[in-house]
Amino acid sequence: MSLKKQFIKTKPVVKVTFSIDAKDASSAAVVGDFNNWNVEEGTLSKLKNGTFKATYDLVKDAIYEFKYVIDGSYVNDPEADSYKWNDFAGSENSVLVV
Repeated sequence: MSLKKQFIKTKPVVKVTFSIDAKDASSAAVVGDFNNWNVEEGTLSKLKNGTFKATYDLVKDAIYEFKYVIDGSYVNDPEADSYKWNDFAGSENSVLVV
């Protein structure tokens, strides 16, 4: 799993690439504050090496909570900037600071 942040000097956005290694999975998505936790909006593309990946433009100077959804199971990113407890989910969410 990895997060890659590319700051754009001319725009108030950060290109964030979410990727997760899930060779045996049939589907993966990233859900969070930036897409209203919508699996359809967070679909990741599967690459030949088994990694799922997508890049999103997110507003900079913001903090987002997110998780990956791999074949219906919610998973945190071990490379997240931090983690935050969520009472609704009853677990921690990954936190991304851009």
